[in-house]
Amino acid sequence: MSASASSPPAGEENKQEAAPVRHCKGVNDLDKVVLREVRGSSAEVYLYGGHVTSWKDEHGDELLFVSNKAIFKPPKAIRGGIPICFPQFSNFGNLEQHGFARNRTWCVDNDPPPFPVPTSNTAYVDLILKPTEEDLKIWPHSFEYRLRVALSPGGDLMLTSRIRNTNADGKSFSFTFAYHTYFKISDIRLLSLKQFKNEVHEVSYILRYSCLEPWDKKAKAMSDFGDDEYKRMVCVEAAAIEKPVTLKPGEEWTGKLDLSAVPSSYYSGQLDPDRVIQDSTVPEDSIS
Repeated sequence: MSASASSPPAGEENKQEAAPVRHCKGVNDLDKVVLREVRGSSAEVYLYGGHVTSWKDEHGDELLFVSNKAIFKPPKAIRGGIPICFPQFSNFGNLEQHGFARNRTWCVDNDPPPFPVPTSNTAYVDLILKPTEEDLKIWPHSFEYRLRVALSPGGDLMLTSRIRNTNADGKSFSFTFAYHTYFKISDIRLLSLKQFKNEVHEVSYILRYSCLEPWDKKAKAMSDFGDDEYKRMVCVEAAAIEKPVTLKPGEEWTGKLDLSAVPSSYYSGQLDPDRVIQDSTVPEDSIS
Protein backbone atom coordinates (compact mmCIF):
# COMPACT_ATOMS: atom_id res chain seq x y z
CA MET A 1 0.00 0.00 0.00
CA SER A 2 1.31 3.47 -0.82
CA ALA A 3 0.17 6.88 0.23
CA SER A 4 0.90 10.32 -1.12
CA ALA A 5 0.28 13.78 0.18
CA SER A 6 -0.86 16.59 -2.07
CA SER A 7 1.42 19.60 -2.31
CA PRO A 8 0.16 23.17 -2.11
CA PRO A 9 0.38 25.28 -5.26
CA ALA A 10 3.82 26.79 -5.80
CA GLY A 11 2.64 30.30 -4.99
CA GLU A 12 1.00 29.22 -1.74
CA GLU A 13 4.11 27.28 -0.72
CA ASN A 14 6.28 30.32 -1.24
CA LYS A 15 3.94 32.42 0.89
CA GLN A 16 4.10 29.88 3.72
CA GLU A 17 7.87 29.46 3.66
CA ALA A 18 8.94 33.08 3.12
CA ALA A 19 10.54 34.63 6.19
CA PRO A 20 8.87 37.85 7.38
CA VAL A 21 12.24 39.66 7.40
CA ARG A 22 15.15 38.83 5.11
CA HIS A 23 18.47 40.64 4.81
CA CYS A 24 20.07 40.39 1.38
CA LYS A 25 21.83 42.24 -1.41
CA GLY A 26 20.11 44.43 -3.96
CA VAL A 27 21.15 46.39 -7.04
CA ASN A 28 24.89 47.07 -7.21
CA ASP A 29 25.37 44.89 -4.14
CA LEU A 30 23.69 47.43 -1.85
CA ASP A 31 22.25 46.01 1.38
CA LYS A 32 18.49 45.75 1.56
CA VAL A 33 15.78 44.23 3.75
CA VAL A 34 12.80 42.37 2.30
CA LEU A 35 9.60 42.28 4.36
CA ARG A 36 6.87 39.77 3.56
CA GLU A 37 3.50 38.98 5.09
CA VAL A 38 1.94 35.51 4.98
CA ARG A 39 -0.76 36.58 2.51
CA GLY A 40 1.93 37.58 0.01
CA SER A 41 2.31 41.36 0.34
CA SER A 42 5.90 42.56 0.48
CA ALA A 43 8.18 45.58 0.76
CA GLU A 44 11.85 46.25 0.11
CA VAL A 45 13.97 48.72 2.06
CA TYR A 46 17.49 49.73 1.08
CA LEU A 47 19.82 50.71 3.90
CA TYR A 48 21.18 53.36 1.56
CA GLY A 49 18.83 56.26 2.22
CA GLY A 50 16.56 54.24 4.53
CA HIS A 51 14.74 54.00 1.22
CA VAL A 52 11.60 51.94 0.54
CA THR A 53 11.85 50.91 -3.13
CA SER A 54 9.03 48.38 -3.42
CA TRP A 55 5.58 47.73 -1.96
CA LYS A 56 3.57 44.91 -3.51
CA ASP A 57 0.09 43.72 -2.67
CA GLU A 58 -0.85 40.10 -2.03
CA HIS A 59 -1.21 39.54 -5.79
CA GLY A 60 2.35 40.70 -6.42
CA ASP A 61 1.30 43.96 -8.06
CA GLU A 62 3.79 46.80 -7.53
CA LEU A 63 2.31 49.94 -5.94
CA LEU A 64 5.37 52.19 -5.89
CA PHE A 65 7.20 53.68 -8.86
CA VAL A 66 10.95 53.39 -9.32
CA SER A 67 12.47 54.71 -12.53
CA ASN A 68 14.05 52.22 -14.92
CA LYS A 69 16.95 54.67 -15.02
CA ALA A 70 17.31 54.98 -11.24
CA ILE A 71 20.94 55.04 -10.17
CA PHE A 72 21.56 52.70 -7.24
CA LYS A 73 24.98 54.12 -6.50
CA PRO A 74 26.00 56.58 -3.78
CA PRO A 75 25.98 59.53 -3.55
CA LYS A 76 23.06 59.74 -6.00
CA ALA A 77 19.62 59.40 -4.40
CA ILE A 78 17.43 56.57 -5.71
CA ARG A 79 14.80 57.89 -8.11
CA GLY A 80 11.42 56.63 -6.91
CA GLY A 81 9.99 54.67 -4.00
CA ILE A 82 9.82 56.66 -0.76
CA PRO A 83 12.85 58.92 -0.29
CA ILE A 84 13.25 60.48 3.16
CA CYS A 85 13.68 64.27 3.01
CA PHE A 86 15.52 65.38 6.16
CA PRO A 87 16.64 67.73 7.64
CA GLN A 88 15.47 69.86 4.74
CA PHE A 89 12.68 69.57 2.20
CA SER A 90 13.43 70.78 -1.34
CA ASN A 91 15.42 74.02 -1.24
CA PHE A 92 13.83 75.31 1.97
CA GLY A 93 17.25 76.05 3.48
CA ASN A 94 20.98 76.08 2.79
CA LEU A 95 21.57 72.34 2.48
CA GLU A 96 21.56 70.19 -0.63
CA GLN A 97 18.20 69.49 -2.25
CA HIS A 98 15.99 67.50 0.16
CA GLY A 99 18.71 67.27 2.82
CA PHE A 100 21.16 64.43 3.28
CA ALA A 101 19.22 61.54 4.90
CA ARG A 102 18.36 60.05 1.50
CA ASN A 103 22.07 60.02 0.58
CA ARG A 104 23.38 58.28 3.67
CA THR A 105 23.70 54.62 4.59
CA TRP A 106 21.52 53.77 7.56
CA CYS A 107 22.13 50.99 10.08
CA VAL A 108 19.78 48.27 11.26
CA ASP A 109 18.75 49.13 14.82
CA ASN A 110 18.86 45.80 16.65
CA ASP A 111 17.99 47.26 20.04
CA PRO A 112 15.54 50.15 19.53
CA PRO A 113 13.77 51.82 22.44
CA PRO A 114 10.20 50.66 23.10
CA PHE A 115 7.84 51.50 20.29
CA PRO A 116 5.14 54.04 21.27
CA VAL A 117 2.33 51.69 20.23
CA PRO A 118 2.83 47.94 20.79
CA THR A 119 2.34 45.86 17.66
CA SER A 120 1.96 42.20 16.84
CA ASN A 121 3.43 42.66 13.37
CA THR A 122 6.43 40.47 12.58
CA ALA A 123 7.27 41.93 9.15
CA TYR A 124 9.15 45.09 10.11
CA VAL A 125 12.65 46.50 10.33
CA ASP A 126 14.07 49.26 12.53
CA LEU A 127 16.73 51.53 11.06
CA ILE A 128 18.76 54.32 12.62
CA LEU A 129 20.71 57.28 11.26
CA LYS A 130 23.16 59.42 13.19
CA PRO A 131 25.20 62.33 11.80
CA THR A 132 28.70 61.74 10.53
CA GLU A 133 31.52 64.22 11.07
CA GLU A 134 30.92 65.50 7.55
CA ASP A 135 27.21 65.97 8.29
CA LEU A 136 28.02 67.99 11.39
CA LYS A 137 30.13 70.35 9.29
CA ILE A 138 27.19 71.28 7.08
CA TRP A 139 24.41 70.92 9.70
CA PRO A 140 25.96 71.23 13.20
CA HIS A 141 23.33 69.36 15.19
CA SER A 142 23.45 65.96 16.85
CA PHE A 143 20.40 63.77 16.31
CA GLU A 144 19.09 60.22 16.29
CA TYR A 145 16.67 59.39 13.51
CA ARG A 146 14.88 56.08 14.00
CA LEU A 147 12.75 54.69 11.20
CA ARG A 148 10.47 51.67 11.39
CA VAL A 149 9.14 50.22 8.13
CA ALA A 150 6.39 47.65 8.66
CA LEU A 151 3.78 45.62 6.83
CA SER A 152 0.45 44.91 8.49
CA PRO A 153 -1.16 41.47 8.15
CA GLY A 154 -3.47 43.05 5.57
CA GLY A 155 -0.59 44.42 3.53
CA ASP A 156 -0.68 48.07 4.63
CA LEU A 157 2.70 49.80 4.50
CA MET A 158 3.57 51.82 7.60
CA LEU A 159 6.54 54.15 8.10
CA THR A 160 7.21 55.68 11.50
CA SER A 161 9.94 58.29 11.93
CA ARG A 162 11.23 59.27 15.37
CA ILE A 163 13.71 62.15 15.37
CA ARG A 164 15.43 63.12 18.62
CA ASN A 165 17.62 66.09 19.44
CA THR A 166 20.77 64.72 21.12
CA ASN A 167 22.72 67.99 21.21
CA ALA A 168 24.98 68.13 24.25
CA ASP A 169 25.40 71.90 24.01
CA GLY A 170 21.81 72.68 25.02
CA LYS A 171 20.88 74.08 21.60
CA SER A 172 17.59 73.51 19.81
CA PHE A 173 17.39 72.78 16.11
CA SER A 174 14.72 73.09 13.43
CA PHE A 175 14.07 71.01 10.32
CA THR A 176 11.62 70.37 7.53
CA PHE A 177 10.64 66.87 6.50
CA ALA A 178 8.82 64.80 3.89
CA TYR A 179 7.98 61.27 2.84
CA HIS A 180 8.57 61.88 -0.89
CA THR A 181 6.34 59.02 -2.08
CA TYR A 182 6.30 58.01 -5.76
CA PHE A 183 3.16 56.03 -6.60
CA LYS A 184 2.90 53.81 -9.66
CA ILE A 185 -0.16 54.51 -11.78
CA SER A 186 -1.44 53.31 -15.16
CA ASP A 187 -1.89 56.71 -16.82
CA ILE A 188 -1.47 60.18 -15.35
CA ARG A 189 -4.28 61.46 -17.60
CA LEU A 190 -6.77 59.16 -15.88
CA LEU A 191 -5.65 59.87 -12.33
CA SER A 192 -8.13 60.81 -9.64
CA LEU A 193 -6.71 61.71 -6.26
CA LYS A 194 -9.78 60.06 -4.71
CA GLN A 195 -7.97 56.79 -5.45
CA PHE A 196 -5.50 57.41 -2.66
CA LYS A 197 -6.15 56.43 0.94
CA ASN A 198 -3.06 57.99 2.43
CA GLU A 199 -3.41 58.45 6.18
CA VAL A 200 -0.89 60.43 8.14
CA HIS A 201 -0.65 60.62 11.92
CA GLU A 202 1.83 63.00 13.43
CA VAL A 203 2.62 64.46 16.83
CA SER A 204 2.16 68.21 17.36
CA TYR A 205 2.34 69.24 13.70
CA ILE A 206 0.05 68.90 10.69
CA LEU A 207 1.48 67.03 7.72
CA ARG A 208 0.17 68.44 4.46
CA TYR A 209 0.06 66.88 1.02
CA SER A 210 1.63 68.26 -2.13
CA CYS A 211 1.06 66.59 -5.49
CA LEU A 212 4.04 66.70 -7.80
CA GLU A 213 4.37 65.57 -11.39
CA PRO A 214 7.43 66.33 -13.56
CA TRP A 215 5.62 66.15 -16.93
CA ASP A 216 7.47 65.85 -20.22
CA LYS A 217 9.90 68.79 -20.24
CA LYS A 218 11.24 68.20 -16.75
CA ALA A 219 11.30 64.41 -17.28
CA LYS A 220 13.55 64.79 -20.31
CA ALA A 221 15.93 66.99 -18.32
CA MET A 222 16.52 64.32 -15.63
CA SER A 223 19.24 61.78 -16.41
CA ASP A 224 17.83 59.18 -14.01
CA PHE A 225 14.24 59.39 -15.27
CA GLY A 226 12.82 58.02 -18.54
CA ASP A 227 11.36 60.52 -21.00
CA ASP A 228 7.89 58.94 -20.90
CA GLU A 229 7.89 57.64 -17.33
CA TYR A 230 6.04 60.70 -16.07
CA LYS A 231 2.85 59.14 -17.48
CA ARG A 232 3.08 56.26 -15.00
CA MET A 233 3.85 57.97 -11.71
CA VAL A 234 2.69 60.65 -9.32
CA CYS A 235 4.18 61.97 -6.09
CA VAL A 236 1.83 62.44 -3.15
CA GLU A 237 3.93 63.75 -0.33
CA ALA A 238 3.29 63.88 3.39
CA ALA A 239 5.42 66.74 4.63
CA ALA A 240 6.07 69.08 7.54
CA ILE A 241 7.24 72.12 5.60
CA GLU A 242 4.97 75.10 6.22
CA LYS A 243 6.24 75.44 9.76
CA PRO A 244 9.65 73.90 10.54
CA VAL A 245 9.73 71.45 13.42
CA THR A 246 11.80 72.71 16.37
CA LEU A 247 13.20 70.35 18.99
CA LYS A 248 14.91 71.20 22.25
CA PRO A 249 17.63 68.83 23.52
CA GLY A 250 16.03 65.55 24.55
CA GLU A 251 12.79 66.19 22.67
CA GLU A 252 11.52 63.79 20.03
CA TRP A 253 9.24 64.29 17.03
CA THR A 254 7.21 61.47 15.49
CA GLY A 255 5.75 61.34 11.98
CA LYS A 256 3.79 58.28 10.86
CA LEU A 257 2.68 57.41 7.34
CA ASP A 258 0.15 54.61 6.71
CA LEU A 259 -0.54 53.52 3.14
CA SER A 260 -3.40 51.22 2.17
CA ALA A 261 -4.25 49.91 -1.29
CA VAL A 262 -7.98 49.85 -2.02
CA PRO A 263 -9.99 49.21 -5.21
CA SER A 264 -10.15 52.31 -7.39
CA SER A 265 -13.95 52.22 -7.38
CA TYR A 266 -13.99 52.45 -3.58
CA TYR A 267 -15.28 55.69 -2.11
CA SER A 268 -16.05 56.74 1.41
CA GLY A 269 -15.47 59.65 3.72
CA GLN A 270 -11.98 58.33 4.35
CA LEU A 271 -11.09 59.29 0.78
CA ASP A 272 -12.23 62.89 1.07
CA PRO A 273 -10.40 64.71 -1.76
CA ASP A 274 -10.24 67.83 0.40
CA ARG A 275 -7.54 66.05 2.40
CA VAL A 276 -5.30 66.24 -0.63
CA ILE A 277 -3.94 69.74 -0.95
CA GLN A 278 -2.43 71.09 -4.16
CA ASP A 279 0.11 73.33 -2.48
CA SER A 280 1.21 76.05 -4.88
CA THR A 281 4.01 77.07 -2.49
CA VAL A 282 6.00 73.92 -3.32
CA PRO A 283 8.65 74.81 -5.95
CA GLU A 284 8.78 72.94 -9.24
CA ASP A 285 12.25 71.56 -8.58
CA SER A 286 11.12 69.78 -5.41
CA ILE A 287 10.71 66.62 -7.49
CA SER A 288 14.49 66.31 -7.70
